[in-house]
Amino acid sequence: MLKNLFQQEDLNFLLTNRVPRLALTRFMGWYAGIRSPGLTRCSIALWKLFSDLDLSEAREQEFGSLRDCFVRQLKPGLRPVDMRREKLTSPCDAIVGACGPVAGREVFQAKGFPYSMDELFGPSQDTSVFEDGIFVTLRLTSSMYHRFHAPADLRVEHVTFHSGDTWNVNPIALERVERLFCRNERAVLRTRLESGHELALVPVAAILVASLRLHCVDAQLDARWRGPRELACDVPYAKGEEMGWFEHGSTIIVFAPKGFSLADGIKQGSQIKMGEALLRAPAKAA
Repeated sequence: MLKNLFQQEDLNFLLTNRVPRLALTRFMGWYAGIRSPGLTRCSIALWKLFSDLDLSEAREQEFGSLRDCFVRQLKPGLRPVDMRREKLTSPCDAIVGACGPVAGREVFQAKGFPYSMDELFGPSQDTSVFEDGIFVTLRLTSSMYHRFHAPADLRVEHVTFHSGDTWNVNPIALERVERLFCRNERAVLRTRLESGHELALVPVAAILVASLRLHCVDAQLDARWRGPRELACDVPYAKGEEMGWFEHGSTIIVFAPKGFSLADGIKQGSQIKMGEALLRAPAKAA
């Protein structure tokens, strides 16, 4: 009953956006870090009333804090990685949002709501390599596995962190708030595949989540930082290797250059698991 009530669009938008978003997000960060197994069990029970949280895949079944549950690891072997060289895999468990060709440097967050790659990436970044390329929006719900992994053998060459707002990133908000992804806190990971092609991953924060951990930089990226911050790095990852995590649900937008295409079955509304085929590389890249 509570799940159905919360899914009503007007009420959902009101409760998750017409609130002091930044203050609520900071509070949630503090609350989630409280080390109390009893409080954590009660919080998880309440969480299940509003979501489809399923912890049967979790490596641990008891959590010292709510944050430990958010960033839980999975039992080994539950996310096999498609190792075919021509396939780039999903970095995370997700629901596929808007996806398809990039129109020049313009991308759509929802029908009739375009935004510019230049604004999303920030003025320090050259987006020309992704002009007329391909993009996929991957939405992580609050109950999903929150860690993300390398979609191919690659090197992370640079990270740009942008501070910002924490609008909800669910479909209801995406259809009402223009250029939402460009307004929210986010990081832009510029990576390079073994073929030399560039790939960009843009994790976007949302209400209740303004903390991002990346293994390639020695910092917790959160609301205490004032962006943009330019973080140089040169860190290799093997396909499927963990790259970091959100401390709640959010979104990752993947950008690939012209010549890449969506893998079979990838369309708006489909669900995907980390390690499943997301993009197909051109023959010369594979």
